[in-house]
Amino acid sequence: MSYKCAVCGKGVASGNTVSHSHRATRRKFMPNLQRKKVMIDGKISNAYVCTRCIKSGKTILPVKK
Repeated sequence: MSYKCAVCGKGVASGNTVSHSHRATRRKFMPNLQRKKVMIDGKISNAYVCTRCIKSGKTILPVKK
């Protein structure tokens, strides 16, 4: 499984770490994914969702009884 948000599709981005001497080395920017129970296509399942989607209300979380 790839490291992506199930709602918005945000994934790993690449770039450079730049030191004080301006030497650049490659690095990965990882999204902040959390495992949540969400409703996708009418079914409740565990999925990895980024915190921006959780905070903005894009995810439909199941109601606890």
